[in-house]
Amino acid sequence: MTPNQAFKNRLRARKLVVGSFIKTPHPVVIEIMGASALDFVILDAEHAPFDRGSIDLAMIAARSVSCPVLVRVPASDPALMLNVLDSGAAGVVVPHVKTADEAEALATALHYGRDGRGFAGTTRAADYARRSLVEHKALAGEEVSLICQIEDPEGVENAAAIAAVEGVDALFIGRADLAVAYGKDDFFAPEIADLSEEVLGVSGASTGLYCAPGEETARWQAAGASFLVMGSEHGFMTAGAAAQVKKVRGDERPDVHR
Repeated sequence: MTPNQAFKNRLRARKLVVGSFIKTPHPVVIEIMGASALDFVILDAEHAPFDRGSIDLAMIAARSVSCPVLVRVPASDPALMLNVLDSGAAGVVVPHVKTADEAEALATALHYGRDGRGFAGTTRAADYARRSLVEHKALAGEEVSLICQIEDPEGVENAAAIAAVEGVDALFIGRADLAVAYGKDDFFAPEIADLSEEVLGVSGASTGLYCAPGEETARWQAAGASFLVMGSEHGFMTAGAAAQVKKVRGDERPDVHR
């Protein structure tokens, strides 16, 4: 079983998987984070400077440590998602999915078949032609995960219908965008927490959300979350450096620039 297959199986079974965003487009960062205790990483191609070349290098690095890689794409562009999947991604996280119809279109675009993903048998995903056409078609369906990001009022209202779409593996709540969409200025606003619990409790697909570094997750897991994304490598580096400096200097907020 490939790492991507194992990840999809755990995701669909709603077993707890814990990952982190990657904001730095460098293979060494992917290699280090991928070799940690994380179950997966997400390349943030929506908000960080990932292009086709840097995504490809990231996949090579991740393969060296058998770490599944998801890519948060900037838009639901079938051509872009095709590139990402051909490079060997375990799946995509698609922002601002609002309706079941949108989710159905995404599921079609991600899989082989009529009106679906274009086929190429010489890609990294196809093991560089070491898989036959029949084998790759069969395995691809077991290796690609679709995570729909819920971050709009329409998405919240349609969460259950989106989760019920065949081919949708998980819903992922974007609390920051959700807070902004509802006119809130607080990531941790009680109203947003209540809406998040509502989405996390739907059936038909796994559910999860982004958690700030150090945030308590018991409430979210109790609500149904099994797909947790904890911070990013930026946060880990910043927090680790700050903790070490504080330990040495004893300052609450040392001036590291003086």
